[in-house]
Amino acid sequence: MEDSYQLVTKTAAGLEEVLAAEIKALGAKNVRLLHRAVLCEGNKELMYRINYTVRTALKVLKPFKTFYAKSEDQLYKQAQEIHWFELLTTDQTFAIDAVVSGNFFTHSQYAALRLKDAIVDQFRDVYGIRPSINTLNPDLRINLHIRQDKVQILFDSSGESLHKRGYRKQVDKAPMNEVLAAGLIQLSGWQADCNFIDCMCGSGTLPIEAAMFAMNIPAGYYRNRWGFMKWPDYDEALWLRIKEEADSRICDFDHEIWASDRSAKAVAIAESNLAYAHLSHDIHLMKKNMEDLTPPEGRGILIFNPPYGDRLEEDDIDQVYESIGNTLKHNFKGFQCWLITDDAVALKHVGLKPSEKIPVWNGPLECRFVRFDIFEGSYKDMKAKNAGNDTED
Repeated sequence: MEDSYQLVTKTAAGLEEVLAAEIKALGAKNVRLLHRAVLCEGNKELMYRINYTVRTALKVLKPFKTFYAKSEDQLYKQAQEIHWFELLTTDQTFAIDAVVSGNFFTHSQYAALRLKDAIVDQFRDVYGIRPSINTLNPDLRINLHIRQDKVQILFDSSGESLHKRGYRKQVDKAPMNEVLAAGLIQLSGWQADCNFIDCMCGSGTLPIEAAMFAMNIPAGYYRNRWGFMKWPDYDEALWLRIKEEADSRICDFDHEIWASDRSAKAVAIAESNLAYAHLSHDIHLMKKNMEDLTPPEGRGILIFNPPYGDRLEEDDIDQVYESIGNTLKHNFKGFQCWLITDDAVALKHVGLKPSEKIPVWNGPLECRFVRFDIFEGSYKDMKAKNAGNDTED
């Protein structure tokens, strides 16, 4: 059995616990939360599984080398001691992503440049030629992380960010990140045990992620390329076995998934994305204003991403949120309703008391994922009913 090593899986801020739960479910050991990341122990098989199945993962990094340096020259010297020709060939490409903090290194681009110099100079000394840089699609993506004098070199096993699932061929303005959408669905506690609705679906990301979750479609199902496939130790047989096992668990969903938007352009974009994902028959898509939407019979959850001040221009954002509140009260009785927003002032115009607020980040925006429970009848009636049930027990 392959020896275990540490893996660093990156995610969006606010989704660390969701990611940790997903990774633990795969059998990872010593799982620990970091800021926007999760650390665990695993092996190549776990690394492949995270890349293919985990919905809230952005990157899976494999630590390669740790050393100490207090200057760019020391960084260069230490990096020269690594046998880079065992990791790359002269006709392959590489790229370096650097993050630095502390007193010794203050410019991430210069630190990346010195690491690049150490690699290409070694190749020139040994072979007389050097591998090239490719920032878009390199054969080896190197992550350089420096904090004070501690230098870590990690290899990016994912390549392109894992939020790029591959099903979204077109987007509307201000699209939601796929990983954030998947994270919101899991934060809501939805277990695919009732209907799912998104009444402001935009490009269709939330309903597609809901369908993938409900039907056990792996997060990487629509992708065909990962960074580790260019590594010298790539195990194709292991990878194909992992894919086949995950794909064999795809199943049907017993409830409804509805998606709607008032914009004809957004609906057309969502329609093309659903078609590419082969989910057109599993998601009921329509052009309709939220206030005109009558949900399907039975229990349900509503998750949507309304416009907010820093994201889209709205003539009267407060009026939009007031309309949202009125529609929730009249059209979605018995539903658990969630929305994400960074606009605390506009949120007050919903006119309903939130039962939960979860901090999350939508790109650079600090937001709240807010829950409203829309009761059948009045809130007073609901409390009286619950009190009666407690007495009977």
